Amino acid sequence: MRGPAAPKDPEKARPYFYIIKEKDIFGSRQEDGTGIQFIYENDGRLINSAQIVGNITDEKILKLLGTVDGFAELVHSIGISVETDDPNDSVNFIFQMYGKKDLYGGGTNLKAEVTCDGMEHKIYLADEKWTKDDDVPGQIKVVFQTPEQMGKLSVRFYLNDGYDAPPEIKDEAVDAGSEAYCEMISHSLMNLGNTYRIRKAIEKSRAGKEVTLAYIGGSITQGAGATPINTECYAYKSYQLFQKRFAVLDNVKFIKAGVGGTPSELGMIRFDRDVLRNGEKPDIVVIEFAVNDEGDETKGNCYESLVRKVLNLPWKPAVVLLFSVFANDWNLQERLRPVGERYDLPMVSIMDAVTPQFTKKKEEGKVLSKNQFFYDMFHPDNIGHTIMADCLQYLFERCEAAEHARLDTFTKGMTEEEILEQQLFEGTAIGADFEQVKLLDKRDTYSYADISEGGFVWTDTKLQSVEMDTDLTLTPEFPYNWMYDGTKSKENWFEMTIRCRSLLLVFKDSGEVNVGKAKVYVDGDYCLTADPHINNWQHCNAVILFVEKERKEHKIRRKIWKNSLRYWDLDLWNKHGQKVRKRQRRNGE
Repeated sequence: MRGPAAPKDPEKARPYFYIIKEKDIFGSRQEDGTGIQFIYENDGRLINSAQIVGNITDEKILKLLGTVDGFAELVHSIGISVETDDPNDSVNFIFQMYGKKDLYGGGTNLKAEVTCDGMEHKIYLADEKWTKDDDVPGQIKVVFQTPEQMGKLSVRFYLNDGYDAPPEIKDEAVDAGSEAYCEMISHSLMNLGNTYRIRKAIEKSRAGKEVTLAYIGGSITQGAGATPINTECYAYKSYQLFQKRFAVLDNVKFIKAGVGGTPSELGMIRFDRDVLRNGEKPDIVVIEFAVNDEGDETKGNCYESLVRKVLNLPWKPAVVLLFSVFANDWNLQERLRPVGERYDLPMVSIMDAVTPQFTKKKEEGKVLSKNQFFYDMFHPDNIGHTIMADCLQYLFERCEAAEHARLDTFTKGMTEEEILEQQLFEGTAIGADFEQVKLLDKRDTYSYADISEGGFVWTDTKLQSVEMDTDLTLTPEFPYNWMYDGTKSKENWFEMTIRCRSLLLVFKDSGEVNVGKAKVYVDGDYCLTADPHINNWQHCNAVILFVEKERKEHKIRRKIWKNSLRYWDLDLWNKHGQKVRKRQRRNGE
């Protein structure tokens, strides 16, 4: 009697590497009633995942992952496993390729229905029909039939003949109670600084009075990589730790105002609307833009403008500078730390805490790996967000332990608050040309602005939207905009005459095919072309039109290119208590 024949292509013998390994996923509620976890793999993310999770160093393999053609040459099959509380559930797994001409609609979708029992399911690439528009690996979508479900996801690539992968690396669990963990957290304290305003907030909380913590930043502050994003993000965890340690009642409020893909150039504009909304007066404001500000045109002027804007609020809130980090061990803390040093602000560096860990060996006190900290190349996972919250809490506890004024207050004969106010008066580290920036949109009026809407009479509702505070419901950014929808071809312009010193424009970036460019003119001279395809995904984009020393009258004109129908949202702002307006456009190339 013969036994079963061995398969011609034994799958277990194929080399493989993980791009996602036992990562938490959460089905965010969608309009159709399902829940979706999005995991983006474009813009180098897939390559980075292979490096961090799969330990891939082979440059040929990494290069192949950059295109769909290379991906198909390298990968034999994709193994997917999902585990939830109910093993009888199933999810739809989709690996979407982005298109050359039609970014979101032109590429192939690799699909599989996967049961949630932890068993691996396969997608065989040889069975797929690829499209001619395929360009690059785009995003992974895990679709839950019921929203707001949690699970764990693993994805690995089995390789075609001729390719090999290194052995799988297994990480030990992170011990948050260990001495090595506590030491790692302590390395995050870049500067304790002037602790007076934080101590005042702590004393206020211990007295049972209402205290508000606010967090403003990019996608990390929004909670990207945390699952679920509203309760596992560092901001919420930090707020919880503060409340547990310093509150005597339920007297601590929480404001989260993180927006993905946005620098302090935009943060300084939206601070009033997103943080000070509904009359809020935060006692402590954590500012996190250290990985978002590479594209800041001013190289720190906008950042310092935001810092000073907060410090000079009438109720005198404390400011904490938080420097997060990317998976390539990079941030902008060396550019931005002079701002904190100028005003002696508390500064927390996540980079200083975790990056030394990534090269340590177990016997050298290794606490965690890069894969354990990061969800993808840009964002921490739940463990990473927990570490960030612990770093902030370490700062708050050190501030409390300070108890009283530093010695230099006695030598200077000034209180700590007087020292800070003097530092604010004496000048800037980089610059603060936009400290008084105001947002002007359809909701506002401004006596120094005369606006002619032209064809920009509509309002765009398809906007970048984010989870604010603890809410999973998405809140649109800049909803009071001007939009041109292409129907008034003879009025494809927007004009404004305004008296101001500086002016910025906010417009909508998009990956949609039917959006285009708009030309902006200042005082009759061409200034710039607002291009919505710079980043190719839907988010808010801020650009500076001009910065001058003196306030004077300017005429702003925006005109749509006539070659196509495209839409846009644009915001115009100025500084110095002056408001500017915003517009939206439709245009093509």
